[in-house]
Amino acid sequence: MQPRLLISLFRDARFGFLAASVVLSVLLGFILIPDVPAITFVSRTGFWFVLVAFAIFATALWRNFGTQIQALRWRSIDWISVLAVGLGSAVLLTHETFGFKIVMDEIMLLGTSMSMHFDKTVLTPMRGNDIHGSFVILDGMMDKRPLFFPFLVSLLHDVTGYRPANAFVLNGALTVVFLSLVNLAGRLLAGRLAGCLGVTLFAGLPLLAHNATGGGFELLNLVMILATLLLGARLLERRDDTSMTAFCFSALLLAQVRYESVIYLLPVAGIVLWAWWRAGRLILPWPVILAPLLMIHYPLQHRIFDLRASAWELGSKPGYDTPFSPSYIVDNLAHALGFFFGRAADQPNSLVLSALGIIAVPFFLLTLVKWLKTLSREAPITVATTFFAVGFAAQFALLMCYFWGKFDDPVIRRLSLPTHLGFVLAILAVLPHMASAALVRGLLALAVFATVSLGVPSMAAHAYSQEYLPGRETAWRRAFMAEQPRHDYLMIDNDSILWIAHQISSTPVVQARQRRDSLIFHMRNRTFSDVFVFQRYNIDAETGKKTLRKDDDLGPEFVLETVREERLQMLTLTRISRVKSITDGTMVASGPDSVDHPVAKDRAEIERQRRAYLENFLKQLP
Repeated sequence: MQPRLLISLFRDARFGFLAASVVLSVLLGFILIPDVPAITFVSRTGFWFVLVAFAIFATALWRNFGTQIQALRWRSIDWISVLAVGLGSAVLLTHETFGFKIVMDEIMLLGTSMSMHFDKTVLTPMRGNDIHGSFVILDGMMDKRPLFFPFLVSLLHDVTGYRPANAFVLNGALTVVFLSLVNLAGRLLAGRLAGCLGVTLFAGLPLLAHNATGGGFELLNLVMILATLLLGARLLERRDDTSMTAFCFSALLLAQVRYESVIYLLPVAGIVLWAWWRAGRLILPWPVILAPLLMIHYPLQHRIFDLRASAWELGSKPGYDTPFSPSYIVDNLAHALGFFFGRAADQPNSLVLSALGIIAVPFFLLTLVKWLKTLSREAPITVATTFFAVGFAAQFALLMCYFWGKFDDPVIRRLSLPTHLGFVLAILAVLPHMASAALVRGLLALAVFATVSLGVPSMAAHAYSQEYLPGRETAWRRAFMAEQPRHDYLMIDNDSILWIAHQISSTPVVQARQRRDSLIFHMRNRTFSDVFVFQRYNIDAETGKKTLRKDDDLGPEFVLETVREERLQMLTLTRISRVKSITDGTMVASGPDSVDHPVAKDRAEIERQRRAYLENFLKQLP
């Protein structure tokens, strides 16, 4: 280490404050706060931690780029790049229907954004009811998913009003931002044509379209990875406080998008140390000193994995007893190749991107060796890409050690998107060393041809999404919601969060069975305009016999009338029924009370009865 830097470390009090900030954050995040209070703390304060970090990040971005934005003129804009990004975004956003694609993540994220909007708390609503036109969240649970994506959706709710579709609005905007960043990275690495090549390669990737039109956090994850890399290059170029603040807070927010994105803090730390080394001094503004304290909610939220064994999802894949193991690598690699080179009807891949990426990776490794030998003389974008290559490799290795790391699985293939980004960066990075301008134009023409002839037809057919039944059932439910003239009905459904997130009263089947008396009370009192139940039947391929899914069985006391049913998958029947009545033996228990009760005339007695009824009404809510 340079002597100047060592001396500045000992002399600069800010380094001591940074060390104290790190130690205090470690104590608070990992040691001093017990598990249950930790979850309560995150639920009540998590929104505010992310808000402060986001405000600092936005301010740092403006200080970095505000002057350039203000000086921007129409004539100085590269309209070819704008056209490429615009066309690429249009291709990705127009061929698939906007909807919730990976239900287990996207609905939970939407529910969390709902509580962040209404109460500024981090909570996934589990019980909620429409009470005389006002929807009230009655109960919820802390979710394991990081907070940055639901936070951004909640900001959209704050500005435009609560709408579940705001998740799609955010991902649509992020698609444009992501392709713009890809274009910028390509231009910095290999020139203008390379920027267009990167955009075109991603525009032809059906998996990206699938997520761009969904409600998940994958697009935000890609944006933050690439934005952090580019901000790292800017830090290495400028070596000033505003660049350091923007870079570090971009990394801080990146770590709060997906669980495994915390891996990218490794290359971030490397770039910070390299910037200090090259500057011969500390670049340590006060926001960066305080940054570790703005991350204490992250390890506290991670306690959910200790409190709930089910959080690892091991139950979804019988036969596994540990979430990570090197023994999974060989099998996962085979599934990864099956995804990258599978048929378009089966997998939302891009054969051209997969082939070029895998060919480019070994040449990129050779390029990295060359860069490392002359790193102090390389361009900032080259140095930043060198460090982030470690992050891409570490993330891929981690996923290959994950028990559910099979890229060809309908739920898991979205996890390959950072690997696709690594492929594209590898392709762009080796172009200046291996390709002439004519070859780059040839690759661009090939990417355009592949997008038109392979990518667009695959996106339009989206056959790869039809095997994921929960996604199709969610779209079917949302179509039912849209057709109802009134939303003051109750839906009995094991996926109750979906309905609650759309501000419709809902309760799980098991809750309905256990609180049958409460449902009888509300049906007698016409609290809800209707009571529906969502159920799924499995169909025997030989006999055609329909068998109700065990968890959907309300029991013989519930008298149902079919409202809508459809075979969304070959051997399943999805049905929504109306609860006509609830019986108690041969008597209809949910019918109106046959006894005429006298009405009190005394105002005080009327008020007492009204309050008693209201208290009982709230207790009986499902």
